[in-house]
Amino acid sequence: MASNDSDSALGNAALDPTMRRPLIGLPTYYGRGQFGVWDRDAAFLPSVYVTAVTRAGGRVVLLPPEDPWTLNEVAELDGIILTGGDDVDPALYDAQAHPRTQVPNVRRDSFETSLYRHARSANVPVFAICRGAQIVNTVHRGSLHQHLPDVGGYGAHEAEKKDEFAEVAVRIVPDTAVSDLLGTGATVRCHHHQAIDRLGDGLIVSARSEDGCIEALETPDGSMLAVQWHPEETLEDLRLFAGLVAAATQRMSTPRTTPETATPETNAEAHR
Repeated sequence: MASNDSDSALGNAALDPTMRRPLIGLPTYYGRGQFGVWDRDAAFLPSVYVTAVTRAGGRVVLLPPEDPWTLNEVAELDGIILTGGDDVDPALYDAQAHPRTQVPNVRRDSFETSLYRHARSANVPVFAICRGAQIVNTVHRGSLHQHLPDVGGYGAHEAEKKDEFAEVAVRIVPDTAVSDLLGTGATVRCHHHQAIDRLGDGLIVSARSEDGCIEALETPDGSMLAVQWHPEETLEDLRLFAGLVAAATQRMSTPRTTPETATPETNAEAHR
């Protein structure tokens, strides 16, 4: 997922209007929506995610958490972004809920866990953001700190006010997919009270905050990259999104093979 030019994919599409842009799947969540005369349940996702993917040269399909997509259906996507949102169900990493952990959204957890497992089986590039990074870690049999203020040594990783973000400096590990995209360090926008505790199997840490909190992780081959912060909130810097679009574009030109059937990765998921 390495690319140092956030405008490259978009520029190529503009130069060649016949070029098919990669199709990026973004999971949504359900919530109460008010628009016009309507006040009813709706499938939601902040528009900044869509804007970021579009500006980076991709096109978006929204994935509401309904019936799980099959492995072959997921294989039709060129890339996936696991988006931010509510706390992950502690049952996915065999833990009891902390008093500050939100009531789990079991439907969304199950949908996104299945989506990620299928993406891995079908070699679909994945970029995971905040909650998405935590979903990834649990699928790989990792665990989470459920409330950072209760864990000694960690500073603030969320703002006190609604819709605001904490500014956090991160140190990026050299020779990782994140370093290929962002260099040695960055100041990022965070809003998370949970974080990676035990790192999942087959994952490597690619960035930490100054207090040691894991802020980015990835697979050794870079086909999955996850950050704990919110890059969609800084649309002037699309390098992480461009990295996914570049990987998705490369996948479009690779001959497809029938993916092998995925198997459950966690005990909790196996019983859903």
